[in-house]
Amino acid sequence: MFRFLILIPWIVVATGAGPQGASVNDVIRGNNQFALDLYGKARARSGNVFFSPYSVSTALALTYSGANGETASEMAATLHFPTDRAALEAGFAGLIDQTLGGDPKKPYQLDTANALWGQSGLDYRADFLERSSSLYKATLHPLDFLANPDAARRTINDWVEQRTHEKIKNLLAPGTIQRETDLILTNAIYFKAAWMKPFAKSATTDQDFLGSTGKVTVPLMNKLGQFSYLDVESDHLQILDLPYSGGAISMSILLPKAMDGLGPLESTLTARKLEDWLSRLEASRQVNLTLPRFQMEQSFELGTTLKELGMSRAFGPQADFSGITTSRHLHLSNVIHKAFIDVNEEGSEAAAATAIIMGRTAVMVPQKPVVNFRADHPFLFLIRDHRSGSILFIGRVTDSGK
Repeated sequence: MFRFLILIPWIVVATGAGPQGASVNDVIRGNNQFALDLYGKARARSGNVFFSPYSVSTALALTYSGANGETASEMAATLHFPTDRAALEAGFAGLIDQTLGGDPKKPYQLDTANALWGQSGLDYRADFLERSSSLYKATLHPLDFLANPDAARRTINDWVEQRTHEKIKNLLAPGTIQRETDLILTNAIYFKAAWMKPFAKSATTDQDFLGSTGKVTVPLMNKLGQFSYLDVESDHLQILDLPYSGGAISMSILLPKAMDGLGPLESTLTARKLEDWLSRLEASRQVNLTLPRFQMEQSFELGTTLKELGMSRAFGPQADFSGITTSRHLHLSNVIHKAFIDVNEEGSEAAAATAIIMGRTAVMVPQKPVVNFRADHPFLFLIRDHRSGSILFIGRVTDSGK
């Protein structure tokens, strides 16, 4: 069985959408829908949840560029990709450029890197390599998986650690790469910023958080300030946007009014609802904000989830990835994702990595009352790019955040 992996680490260290083509908008809209589809599956696990849908979508887009026939059709439907391949490629290329673009003196750091790691001597299709290079800026690096798969694993893990400032370590566990491995695709993204207005550490106090396992004492940060805010009375929900320095990226917090309201929120949340709510945020409300410091690390094996969402053919012997190479019959074996986030008074630090494994088959507003936004019970949060509208991370805090 020949294996093929795609790794996409993403880092965020804390600290409006610009003009873009229709193809970019289509890709972003599809990616955000897939984000909620994936979250709908991930929420079944107990406790906290955190992952980067941007990472997973980008990894699978690179894989999709080598898919044909019904395999490509299933992937496009599951991932909500535009059916026009040229539009998809233009959209993702535009999204990557837009994510990395902007003022070179911007008050945050955002870098990305891509690479292909291929078995020495294997014949990959020239058009696949050209698309990988031109669209995703991923060049091919030969490795000998056959002779020394563990050395290859360490080389790739080192690359991931360097590109993520050592936040994602040992993404590929021993045994993940085997002698039959053909190709591994990697992408690393790093974002560093601070909150636009940091929390005062002196205002952080240990208080009760009513989580899914009962009441626990956690550090709750406090701040009185002006925030974009929405009270969704019909859904018994408060939404607050907490911007990072520069205002291009923010954390959007969806807080149920009921202590036990996260479940009903999750079960009824749709991409259309979310888009509507975020578009209706009031530009400036005075809010007394209470938010826990939290930190979590999560790992996922997404193969079964993607099959349940409709991508089963890509994982079986009927898979068609002939757009990558005609000398091997490849199929997906699993999709591995790892994510980390740390939210504190200064900002946030987050990282994520995705591995896709393939095998060969045989404005100012009138003054209003101060709003109390007290996140001392389970809530959902997003880290999103306002320039594109893309959801970079999504997660929930149900316990102490650990």
